[in-house]
Amino acid sequence: MSRSGWFRRQQSLLATDGTSAAKRISSGKRRGAALTASSAALVFVAGIAIVAFAAPGSHASPVSYSAPAAAQKPLQAAPDLQVVSVTPASGAKYVNGASPIRVQFSAPLSATSPLPVLSPKIAGSWAIQGNSAVFTPTVGYFENTRVTVKIPGGLAGVISAAGNTAGNGGTLATTVSQSFTTGSFSTMRLQQLLAQLGYLPLTWTSTSRAAISPGDARAELAAAYDAPGGTFTWQSGYPWNLKSQWTAGSYNLLQDGAVRAFESVQNLTMDGIAGHTVWSYLLTAVAKGRHNPNGYTYALASQVLPETLKVWHNGRLVLDSPANTGISAAATADGTFPVYLRYYFTYMKGTNPDGTKYDDPVYYVSYFNGGDAVHYFDRYSYGFNQSLGCVEVPWDSAKTAWPYLTYGSLVTVTGPVGA
Repeated sequence: MSRSGWFRRQQSLLATDGTSAAKRISSGKRRGAALTASSAALVFVAGIAIVAFAAPGSHASPVSYSAPAAAQKPLQAAPDLQVVSVTPASGAKYVNGASPIRVQFSAPLSATSPLPVLSPKIAGSWAIQGNSAVFTPTVGYFENTRVTVKIPGGLAGVISAAGNTAGNGGTLATTVSQSFTTGSFSTMRLQQLLAQLGYLPLTWTSTSRAAISPGDARAELAAAYDAPGGTFTWQSGYPWNLKSQWTAGSYNLLQDGAVRAFESVQNLTMDGIAGHTVWSYLLTAVAKGRHNPNGYTYALASQVLPETLKVWHNGRLVLDSPANTGISAAATADGTFPVYLRYYFTYMKGTNPDGTKYDDPVYYVSYFNGGDAVHYFDRYSYGFNQSLGCVEVPWDSAKTAWPYLTYGSLVTVTGPVGA
């Protein structure tokens, strides 16, 4: 077909379409111009796809269809967080200071939430456990300590897991503070530890299957508040005069002497009172296995004629000597007393019953009750009421007794007061 014939055929086809050829051609020109400019774009008009081809030599690619993104609802604010409980409870007393501290909330906490703050501050760690924050102390609080738990509120305070996810809500409205007070340490446990370290003439055996490891500081502190069950057994050899004064779990003179002996060994003030410092040193001594280096000594001075002084050390009688006690004008008081002052040599000064003064040199001196002491004093004989209140013994007896009568050793005086 000639080129002119082909052209006419195209005109004829266009003319028979029911639409003016002029419009079609004109529209086609505009569309062609648009297609050339867009370099083969895929156009959507009222849901109908029209494919346009690029002009020769272009590199246009079809454009893929994507539906409009569905609208998303904004996340709801998380419910406000509430404190359900604090354990130990607010105002609680006699709390075991080694126990964990638990704060329970109305919803699980975020893993990145700020945590409560304790005052006084001690070593330990907080952990989030579901709805709770739990503090486990490394050791714990000492006796009679007021502890405050501060739970931070507001935007910088604790936050729930839901609040952290939503980015809104889930916080505690205001800061909450609650306090409790730890209890006092157990007298029974004090006696148990003193016996374990050799400061008492008894042994203690636990009846618990799980023995406390001396190196477990937290377990030892917990036991200081709540003594484990066990039994005391007397070491052999001691007289009933000493045994009759013992009461397990209650203050008594054996405990007083043992505490003084411990204080002496630790270079503490000897007052026989197991306060904060004594307990601190005692728990350390238990952990390190520091036993009484002096052993246990007990002395009994009898004013029954002939008067005697007997000394036991670690259950063995090491001295049985004649002795002198006080005359009626300066009697030696009956009772049991701890040794509180010692001298190898000193001068004793005072007033005789007749009003004259004395200033006597004495050796191997162990004071136990005011100005009364066990010591050497030269006499023609012994076994009678001759002193001004002291327990006098011969040189060899004094020399033997003095190393045993260390600080805290108990001295009992018994029998009729000098006439």
